Amino acid sequence: MKINGCKYFNFVDGWQPSSFSLGQFMPISYFYILMRTKGDTSFFIATRLALTGDKSFTRIILAIAIVGLAISTAVMILSSAIISGFKNEVHEKIFGFWGHVHISDAGVTRNFDLRPMDVSPALISKLKAVKTDDFVRSDEGMDSDIKAIFQSREGHAAVAQVYPYIIMPCLLENKKDLLAGLFKGLSEDFNWDNLQRFMVAGNPPSKDQLQTQIVISKIIANKLSLKVGDRLIVSFVKDNARLRRALTISGIYNTGLEEYDERFVLGSSELLRSVLGWDANQYSGLELFATPDTDIPALNEYIYAEILPSSMYCETIFEKFPNIFEWLNLQDINERVILQLMGLVAIINLTTVLLILILERTRMVGVLKALGASNWTIRKIFLYHAAYILLLGLLAGNALGLGIAWLQKTTGWIKLDETNYYLSVAPIHINFWQIVLINLIAFLACMITMVLPSYIVSRITPVKALRFS
Repeated sequence: MKINGCKYFNFVDGWQPSSFSLGQFMPISYFYILMRTKGDTSFFIATRLALTGDKSFTRIILAIAIVGLAISTAVMILSSAIISGFKNEVHEKIFGFWGHVHISDAGVTRNFDLRPMDVSPALISKLKAVKTDDFVRSDEGMDSDIKAIFQSREGHAAVAQVYPYIIMPCLLENKKDLLAGLFKGLSEDFNWDNLQRFMVAGNPPSKDQLQTQIVISKIIANKLSLKVGDRLIVSFVKDNARLRRALTISGIYNTGLEEYDERFVLGSSELLRSVLGWDANQYSGLELFATPDTDIPALNEYIYAEILPSSMYCETIFEKFPNIFEWLNLQDINERVILQLMGLVAIINLTTVLLILILERTRMVGVLKALGASNWTIRKIFLYHAAYILLLGLLAGNALGLGIAWLQKTTGWIKLDETNYYLSVAPIHINFWQIVLINLIAFLACMITMVLPSYIVSRITPVKALRFS
């Protein structure tokens, strides 16, 4: 076909004549020059293929591919955001109640045996003075990223707060019901703000009424038909004697963690000390809240080996409640499985589309080879085209995934069974760098995988291609 004395080739439809369009046609002379210069011929042709939509079948295939990639990307982003949200929410709930490290008498079992432990102000001061470089060392075998985090925190305080507490079994009574529980007595300097986010009714006890007010869980309140402001009889057994205290319910909390909610009521340690007859510095344990990014197991080992006397024992919250943290670790496995499956779906989807595109442009491949184009040059055309489809799918998937995540975060429309998942609403935590990493890995994995099916170009000969219909 000649236009103004120059022969043109339609790279989209082969040699089929059609009306002249600069978006579809390019002079063969220009193509020859481009092939022999530094101009990226493959990118030029791939751009024309991507932007030309004259074949309805091709448009449908591309649309399906982009939608499939978008859904896969959205699922990966949502699963990562929800699982991260789960871990953060459950961690905050646990640490809000218990802290990171627990110190108790070495002879006390986990059955909450009552044994007084002398807690001196000097011991608390030593614990608060622990710094990260006291127990973190730059081990040569340590991962470089982890080492960098630890080194950046050298000299920083490792312990944020230390609170003494007393835990004592009790009986909770109303007019007609009786329920066994555990009374956790907190010190006067305890920061009740840690529990404020879990309050569903009322407020924590006021400082001037710590010995007369308590906080109960929503589960206990429902079982005993209680509300804020009601009086609750709390009975303690000591030396075969039953001691009863009438306390006012100042607030009701709900963590969604049955290990807490079914048993624990919160009140003043002074109340329990008066019942037990303990001295002012005697408690059943200490709970230690670490600063962010602190290596909890390393901190626990350092405290046990260097600070505590032989009569005391310490353990991390991970050791105290292993079931919950094992469940959280399983979520990491679930996340990896979901990401791998969605990544595999994306790769299969893109591979299928790439093969269809190559078969659709068989005659174009033959003509390009007849003009002297190498197999790699032609393969790059389809790789560029695949990259274009992949980028559109990733962009659409990010918009879809982040949009749904934002909607869930603002409205909470995805509900959960709190007894099984510890939460009533699917939580969302979006980590920007995690989203970037998901997109980067998905793009690189797909593009590397696309190299293999593109080898089909080398098996296409000019003669067979031009006869292909």
